[in-house]
Amino acid sequence: MQNISNQLDKLSDQNKAEEQFNMIDWFVKCLKNYATFTGRARRKEYWFFALVQFIILVIAQIIDTILGTEFVFYAIVVLALFIPSLAVAVRRLHDTGRSGWWFLIALIPLIGTILLIVWLATETKQETNKWGQPAK
Repeated sequence: MQNISNQLDKLSDQNKAEEQFNMIDWFVKCLKNYATFTGRARRKEYWFFALVQFIILVIAQIIDTILGTEFVFYAIVVLALFIPSLAVAVRRLHDTGRSGWWFLIALIPLIGTILLIVWLATETKQETNKWGQPAK
């Protein structure tokens, strides 16, 4: 696990201020918090992670199409990023003052997904809550 962390450190300098983070820095931050379901995540952290994840999934689909491997690379990426994407979504819900269990509302067709997207896009609650200090 330490070796993976060292490789991620080569991609991103996590010691700089978050205001100086770029898209890759936010993605790496989420990967370093791979299975951390406690605490809070600001909007930038969640949405930049989602954007990079989407880009990687598109690239995986292109590779699968070129190699004719059906969904092999795509499935590997989905499985590899499932836990970090779930963890950052839970931390994002914490940042809006909601329990991470509210993520399950997405199981309600259409309405649940729309409501979850609205919550994930909601501004950070500036007061300290049971999940910690505000993320920004």
